Amino acid sequence: MGEFRLPKSVAAAMRAGLASVAEHTVAAVVQEVPAYAEVFTGGTGRTIERAVELALAGFLELTAGTGGTDAGTPLGPALDGAYALGRGEARSGRSMDALLAAYRVGARIAWRELSAIAAPGDLSAGEMARFAELLFAYIDQLSALSVAGHADELATTGRVRQHYLERLAQGLLTGGKPDDLVAAAERATWEPPRSLTAVVVPEARARGALVRLHPRTLEAVEDEPEGRMTVLLVPDAEGRSRPSLTGALRGVDAVVGPARPWTLVRSSYLRARRAVRLGLTTPDDAPLDTEQRLADLVLRSDVEALEDLRAQVLAPLGGLRPGPRAKLVETLRSWLLHHGRRDEIAADLFVHPQTVRYRMSQLRELYGDRLEDPTTVLELTIALGASPTG
Repeated sequence: MGEFRLPKSVAAAMRAGLASVAEHTVAAVVQEVPAYAEVFTGGTGRTIERAVELALAGFLELTAGTGGTDAGTPLGPALDGAYALGRGEARSGRSMDALLAAYRVGARIAWRELSAIAAPGDLSAGEMARFAELLFAYIDQLSALSVAGHADELATTGRVRQHYLERLAQGLLTGGKPDDLVAAAERATWEPPRSLTAVVVPEARARGALVRLHPRTLEAVEDEPEGRMTVLLVPDAEGRSRPSLTGALRGVDAVVGPARPWTLVRSSYLRARRAVRLGLTTPDDAPLDTEQRLADLVLRSDVEALEDLRAQVLAPLGGLRPGPRAKLVETLRSWLLHHGRRDEIAADLFVHPQTVRYRMSQLRELYGDRLEDPTTVLELTIALGASPTG
């Protein structure tokens, strides 16, 4: 672009009219951009008018200076003001679209008003075109700075909020006090749900799982013996909503805890983590729903105690060879499962009912009256319920 210098007389006339130009510009923005209809009123409107006036004065300093100018180097105050405007708009919750619309309106009105002032100054068509080019380039640069400020503010705000969300998730997993959790939720601008459900997934699968879940889902990363795991705290996935949750988690190797009141979700997390450590699995790509595996979780809560109980209640079979012993353990388990109904036991074991009668006679010889004792029956049920083969 070639050099351009605005005649001093034209520049002086424009300076004299800047207050009116700024007033008309703000009025047009208020009328054409609904987001600013209430904002640019009273004292705020006058402040914005002064800001517009100062920005245009900066432009005139560039175009009326000696030795030519380049609109790519606006004055410092105008540059800083545009950037600060963008950050302020982001803090106020207004979108970038509204801000850009305001700049478009402002550029149009400023050109209309300033060109009308310049018309009596006998500028050539080429000079008017050059003046318009520089004016729009200047306003484009100011708008770009405002957009940058807007984006930077949103990024900063987003990082701060993400930090607060992570702290909230950690507080929930460690069992923070309810009052502290409520305060943490307020800091994170996170609206508490009725309940939360803890979902544990391998860290590498977390992104794939998260995109399918409620947008207010919280996440935290925990180091477990099985590797780094991501804990997702999913809002309001109880009752009839639970099948939707488990359906969304197919194929991501997830373990799902129970739904709990949101401040008590630690217990959901502990149950899901226990299922992971016990190595409970599902036969397909469905998530492991701990609500469907409560018996396993109860029976395996103390593995050593379970092994000791199994050894204790199966002690009468200790003198048998492995083959006969395994058949009697299998029969005893089926007898407990089917409440002694011989035909059902035979069908379960694929043997003749007479074989069942024979084996049960052996068992009664070994156990005696203990098979009629409720405590012994309970202990056998627990010991054999956790392992079909004993």
